Amino acid sequence: MERLQKVLAEAGVASRRKCEELITAGRVQVNDEVVTVLGVKVNPASDTIKVDGRLIKQQKKVYVIFNKPKGVITSASDPEGRKTVTEFFKDIKERIYPIGRLDYDTEGLLLLTNDGDFAHLLTHPKHHVPRTYLATVKGTPHGTLLDKLREGVQLEDGMTAPAEVEYHDIDPDKKETVVRITIYEGRNRQVRRMFEAIGFPVIKLRRIQFGPLALTGVPRGKYRHLNKDEIKDLIKSAQEAGKADVKSHNIQKGE
Repeated sequence: MERLQKVLAEAGVASRRKCEELITAGRVQVNDEVVTVLGVKVNPASDTIKVDGRLIKQQKKVYVIFNKPKGVITSASDPEGRKTVTEFFKDIKERIYPIGRLDYDTEGLLLLTNDGDFAHLLTHPKHHVPRTYLATVKGTPHGTLLDKLREGVQLEDGMTAPAEVEYHDIDPDKKETVVRITIYEGRNRQVRRMFEAIGFPVIKLRRIQFGPLALTGVPRGKYRHLNKDEIKDLIKSAQEAGKADVKSHNIQKGE
């Protein structure tokens, strides 16, 4: 027996959080009975489960790394008619969805899957899976300003966690600097807001790494399936980050 929202997510209906919303909205039926309470357990092998009247069926697990272009929405649909990431996967019959988000103007590494547990593990705040970006800014921020990013900067939603920051490329002719930055949180537009906080707004942003997985050999607008070792490495990275966070918390409490 498994929780209903987990079964729905693993069937590729949506992310686990979205599946919970479908349940509470009364859009899910189990054995022809509407279920609106979270926590209900079902047997996916024997129970009949429907969403909006449609029978769901278990899908094979799909794990994809995608090089998202700038000007694409990280969503299944967009009311404004802008291009969405799902348009790049019409040859994949399973319904996959993004793990986390990349802004409309941000490009680079994006993971997609229909495995709800996998997505939940990589995006849960306690795991702090590192994400690495190349941020292009006008001018060259002084080393002391980069130190602020390393220590954490105050944003409207609180202090950021310490980041790893280093110069990647300085172009005096263009008067631009590319800074490599690794963060351990997933706040909305976080990297852009961090650089704005030190007075150097980002003019181009590209994510190049998610945990141990780097964006290599995947052209812009293309994707490939992850192999078993890459999936295992991502899971291990998230699990180890979670353990490290618990240890740090215990140290701070004096345990």
